[in-house]
Amino acid sequence: MDSGSITAIVLICLAFVAFVILSMSIKVVRQSTAIIIERLGKFHRVLDTGIHFIVPFFDRPAGEPISLKERVADFKPQPVITKDNVTMQIDTVVYFQITDPKLYTYGVERPMSAIENLTATTLRNLVGELELDGTLTSRDTINSRMRSILDEATDPWGIKVNRVELKNILPPKDIQTAMEKQMRAERERRESILIAEGEKQSNILRAEGEKEAQVLRAEARRMSLIKEAEGTADAIKLIIGAKPDSAYLTLKGYEAMQKMADGQATKLIVPTELASITSLLASLKETIELPSGAKKEKDKK
Repeated sequence: MDSGSITAIVLICLAFVAFVILSMSIKVVRQSTAIIIERLGKFHRVLDTGIHFIVPFFDRPAGEPISLKERVADFKPQPVITKDNVTMQIDTVVYFQITDPKLYTYGVERPMSAIENLTATTLRNLVGELELDGTLTSRDTINSRMRSILDEATDPWGIKVNRVELKNILPPKDIQTAMEKQMRAERERRESILIAEGEKQSNILRAEGEKEAQVLRAEARRMSLIKEAEGTADAIKLIIGAKPDSAYLTLKGYEAMQKMADGQATKLIVPTELASITSLLASLKETIELPSGAKKEKDKK
């Protein structure tokens, strides 16, 4: 092999090595990620989004690229004991974000495991101060307090806790059965109250309607009596204005006597003014009772 070929091979090898070294010195960081660079085992710098150049063989990434996006950690249910000694299972969901890649890399070993354990202990402390009913009705309070505690505890690790949610609260089976019975009894009590309130309102409305009806009937009766009295007064005025004779007055007295005789009275007191009409009434009676032929014969006589 001549010297020209050897020189060509050497140049090719040098070009390949130069390409490898150049590719090792270029680092492209994707959006919302960061890379920790160590130089000879010591922290050197943080590579943000974009293209960067490092010194090959001296600078190297400390682990995988770190995502700066908000993450969701769904931890498995944890046994928790309440203040009134009820053991139940509670699982939590933590929303967090890495704000300092350097602290996240060097601040704590196994950050996810540390957050899970910290969440479990914090949850036990908070729920241990509450009774069962308070735990079931105070989710927002527990979420807020846990977020504050976890955010403060994870700040040295370069982690910011945005939200904490209690996903499920599972009491024991016997407690769930008792709660269902209590809820059913409460619903029945509310139903009874609503029915009683409805009957009460119905009775009140009926009573008010009957009262108004009685008032209207009394008002109608009063108006009828008033109208009747006014009619009687007008009739009397007309009679007085016509100046009736004694025969008319006697006839009216007879009509009054007939009305009195129709009743249950056993004795009647006849005014002296009516005695003079006895013969007249007898004649009228005979005239009505006689047959028409007898009447004509009587007329001939």
